[in-house]
Amino acid sequence: MSIEVRSLNFSYGPRQVLRDIIFDIEPAQTLAILGPNGSGKTTLLNIIVGSLAQTSGSIIYEGKTFKHFNPRKMAQLVGYVPQTIIPVFDYSVIDYVVTGCAPQIGTFERPQEKHYDIAMKYIREMGIEHLAEKSYRQISGGERQQVSIARALAQCPTYILMDEPTSHLDFGNQIRVLKTIRQLAQSGFGVVFTTHNPDHALLVGGKAAIIDRSGKLTFGNSHQLINEALLSELYGVALCIKNIEGSDRKICFAPYLSKGENEYEDNNEHP
Repeated sequence: MSIEVRSLNFSYGPRQVLRDIIFDIEPAQTLAILGPNGSGKTTLLNIIVGSLAQTSGSIIYEGKTFKHFNPRKMAQLVGYVPQTIIPVFDYSVIDYVVTGCAPQIGTFERPQEKHYDIAMKYIREMGIEHLAEKSYRQISGGERQQVSIARALAQCPTYILMDEPTSHLDFGNQIRVLKTIRQLAQSGFGVVFTTHNPDHALLVGGKAAIIDRSGKLTFGNSHQLINEALLSELYGVALCIKNIEGSDRKICFAPYLSKGENEYEDNNEHP
């Protein structure tokens, strides 16, 4: 069953951030959300997971609006990976990941062996079993990102939302996280992630949603939706999209920095 976002609006006081947002999220699908700084990407994720309440509109799953779901049901449906997590307590990685099992644990119960088995399953799937006994506070940013994804998986949700999962990561870790996103969708999860890099949306494929500076959203297939004219208007600089010869890969890149913001020369004309 899809999550349906219908005519959603959100305002911070008098400032309207999101306007008449409409799109669907499907299982086994990726959705990349792009937009300039302050366009409302993180706000939209927080509304979907229930951390913020929309000003108007609705989010519907299995014929019910999200306002009818209690926190436990929401956690069973949607797992959330924020940009940065700093635990209050100095958890080991395994103990931090097992907190993701909370929706399956009673209010006054402690995690049992089966919950640690679930946590270790996803730690292994992320390829980070060597970190299991280390302090979450003492591992690298890329490792924390992988641990946070494992924790979200331990919730056993249908959908996983990630807020800029490649931010603060080196190039290698960015590619690993993008591979993980693709693999999660292939395993049946619906994966939504925000990004400032259009090339990441093209690389992952699937669907894309672009929020412009007025708070309006355009939704569609990433390879069809993302084009040079749209990106140049969205970000205020000239950007290029080209096909890589011999593959079905499209890339997004900036033209020469020495040229004007709205024009670039062909390679043959570049000295």
